[in-house]
Amino acid sequence: MGGFFSSIFSSLFGAWETGILIRALNGPGKTTILCRLQVGEVVATIPTIGCKVDTVIYSIIQEP
Repeated sequence: MGGFFSSIFSSLFGAWETGILIRALNGPGKTTILCRLQVGEVVATIPTIGCKVDTVIYSIIQEP
């Protein structure tokens, strides 16, 4: 269902960029989510000290 609406909006408005801020307490899996989006699988991580700023290019629309 989400892919259907995504294809309609992208054909009407074109591609867009957006920014997401992930902020939470220690230990809920913020780094794991970033690694999952970058690599495509869950990898073992160690606790992050301080702040982590990362850029992820992620496409929801699958090209045929």
